[in-house]
Order: sequence, then C-alpha cells, then structure tokens
Amino acid sequence: MKNVKVVIRKAQEQDQKAFNELFNYHWSYLYNFQLKKTGNKDLAEEISIISFARAFDRISTFNKQYEFKTWLLTISKNIYNDLLRKENSKISLQTLSSTSDLQTLTREDQSSPEDILIINENLESLLNKIGSLKLDYRKILQLRFFDGLSYKEISKKTEQPINTVKVKLLRAKNLLSQKIKEDAD
Repeated sequence: MKNVKVVIRKAQEQDQKAFNELFNYHWSYLYNFQLKKTGNKDLAEEISIISFARAFDRISTFNKQYEFKTWLLTISKNIYNDLLRKENSKISLQTLSSTSDLQTLTREDQSSPEDILIINENLESLLNKIGSLKLDYRKILQLRFFDGLSYKEISKKTEQPINTVKVKLLRAKNLLSQKIKEDAD
C-alpha cells in the first residue's frame, strides 16, 4: 500500500477510493485475526464487517500517532468482547454496529473494472457465481442490483444498519470479482 497516512487522510476527507484501499489492504489480516479468535468463519467475517463499518464511520477520530492496523484491531476486539458479554442477553451481532450512516462507502457514479466485467459476463454464469456466495451476500446483491433498492431500503428490508449493509455489499462485490477473475484466468 502506498503511504498509509496519505490514504487515511483521504479517507477522512471521504475519498471513496481511500476507503476501498484501506478495506482491501486490511481485510485479510483482520478476518484471519478474528478467525483465530473465534474459530468460526461466519462469525469472524461478521465481526470484521462490523469492524470496518465502525472504523469508516469514525475515521475522523483516528489519531495519526497510532498505526491504523492497531486501531482497527482494537475496534474489532471491542466488538468481539461486546458480543461475548452480551451473548447471554441474546443481543444480536447486528445491534453491535453503529447506526449512524457512512457518508459513502462505494462510489455509485463510476463503474469499476469489476463492474464492467460483471456487466459483460454471461448472465447465467454470473448467476451461478452469485449463487455460490453466502446467502447473506446473495440477498444483498439481489436487493441492490436486481431489485434496484437503495441502501436505506435494503437496511429496512434486512433489518440491518445502513453501514453494515454497505460493508457487506462491498465484501460481496469483492468476492464476486474474485470469482470472475478466477474464471477469466
């Protein structure tokens, strides 16, 4: 990754590419950390998604004296600890994420190379790739791209905070993009 401090500063200015760069660069590390901690792929993924949603929501509070990775891990550990503490009360993981809206997590007005590949892909093949994703990702992709719902509408329909919907959609698009690239190779 190029200069992390520059990318963080751009993210604090709501630069969409900076958000995506931070997400892509840190996803594997955070997910693997949580996977080791929880021993559960789905839980590790859910905690990681919520961690990124919180981090992006609170990026303006990031202190440049610290490492971004350390700050992200702290957020993730706190979410995990909150989950453990509240497990007995049957509080769902969804309620742990902040309900305030992210300004923008994905740029809607510009097609990425992955979006162009998705558009050009044979529909049947694309549907098969989407079908191989987790149910939660399939549902969010369908609601967004096939049903044309807004983030707010998806949030209401799935009863998840908007920032969680945005991060899950970004993750689903990244996984779908990987599947398309694998087939292209």
